Amino acid sequence: MTRARFGPVPARRMVSEEIRDALLESIETGALAPGTRLPSERELCEEFGVARTSVREAVQSLLALGRVHKVGNRFHVAEKLPEISVDPRKSRVRELFECRRVIEVSIARFAASRATSAERDELLRMADSFTGEMSLEEFRGSDRLFHWTVARACGNPTLQELYGKVLDGVFASEEFRTLLDSSTNVEAVREVITEACAAHRRIAEAIQAGDEDCAAQAAEFHLSQVEHSMIARMV
Repeated sequence: MTRARFGPVPARRMVSEEIRDALLESIETGALAPGTRLPSERELCEEFGVARTSVREAVQSLLALGRVHKVGNRFHVAEKLPEISVDPRKSRVRELFECRRVIEVSIARFAASRATSAERDELLRMADSFTGEMSLEEFRGSDRLFHWTVARACGNPTLQELYGKVLDGVFASEEFRTLLDSSTNVEAVREVITEACAAHRRIAEAIQAGDEDCAAQAAEFHLSQVEHSMIARMV
């Protein structure tokens, strides 16, 4: 079977993003047709010349975006690409997540290299306090505090101030509120909370370890996962 071939990825800040974008391009050009099985993790590691962690993050991003799905133990290109929503609330969600992605990924990277020992310990403690059983109100309050704590640890007061405006936009957003509070979205919201608990732990652990790439990748995946949930799962 003929399939797309890939070359080594040059050393850049976000290796998983490079892999994700290369796979996305192959999907969009038809080199990886709908229903096609993705190359195995081992094959992708060899072709891109990267470690398994980067490949896994890239594939998980594609899964969160709805571009691939899992059949058994293998990933396949989605037969039908996600439909673009015309819901104005979801357009606003996209706008806000674009802003978050631009800022939060860099903030996580800076925090991994600059946070004090006390800040690293505080983030781990906060991440451990999240549970899948939290109420939406409790989760949103803790979620904002967690991300603000990451921002404080980035060592850049100007960036922190800018990020504060983004957080204000997110948490004051009527579009966010109506999506999250809708009775038809209870199950999807519960899934978001459960997934975010694990995501916060990954971000905190990467910052604790001082792993800049892992922290940035964890932040990127977390944002992609939540954005996809709000756009694809909520009505």
